[in-house]
Amino acid sequence: MDILLLGFFDIVERIQDFLEAGGPVLLAIAVVIFMMWAMSVERFVYFKWVLPEQEQAVIALWNQRAERSSWQAHQIRRALIAGVALNARLYLPTIKTLVTVCPLFGLMGTVTGMIAVFDVMAFAGMGNPRLMASGVSQATIPTLAGMVGALSGIFVIVWLESQVKQRVELLADHLTIDIEGARA
Repeated sequence: MDILLLGFFDIVERIQDFLEAGGPVLLAIAVVIFMMWAMSVERFVYFKWVLPEQEQAVIALWNQRAERSSWQAHQIRRALIAGVALNARLYLPTIKTLVTVCPLFGLMGTVTGMIAVFDVMAFAGMGNPRLMASGVSQATIPTLAGMVGALSGIFVIVWLESQVKQRVELLADHLTIDIEGARA
C-alpha cells in the first residue's frame, strides 16, 4: 500500500512540474480538455445505455398507432425522430467548441511564453540560455497540449456525429409508414 501511495505522489509531483513548466495557460488548457472529455464520456454512456431505451420507447409508441399513412402520422413520425435526434446531438456543439478552443489556448501559451523569453532577454541579455529556457518551455508545452487536446477531440466528435447519423437513420427505418394505406 505504501508503494502505491508513493507512486501516486510521484505522479502528482510530475503533473505539478509539467503544469509549472507550461505556465498559467496550461492550466486553462487542462480545464478545457477535462470539460471536453467529461462531456464526451457522458455521450458515450448515453449512446451505450440511454439511447437504446429511448429508441425502443419511440418504436413501441409508433407501433401502437393503428393509422400510419396520413399527413398527421407523417408529422408525428418526423417529430418522434427529431426528438431522438435532438437528444442524441446534445453537447455536440459544445464539444466542437472546446475542440476549437484548445489550439487557441495553446497559441496564447506560445505568445505568453515568448513574452517571458523577451523579458529575460531584456533583463539579462542574450547570454543566459538557462533563464530563456523557462520561457521557451512556457511557449512550447501549451502549444503541444492544445494540439493534443484538439486532435483527441476531433476523433471523438467525428465518432459521435457518425453515431448520431447512423442511429437516427436506423430509427427512421424502424418507423415504417403504411404505404398501401396511403394509396387507397
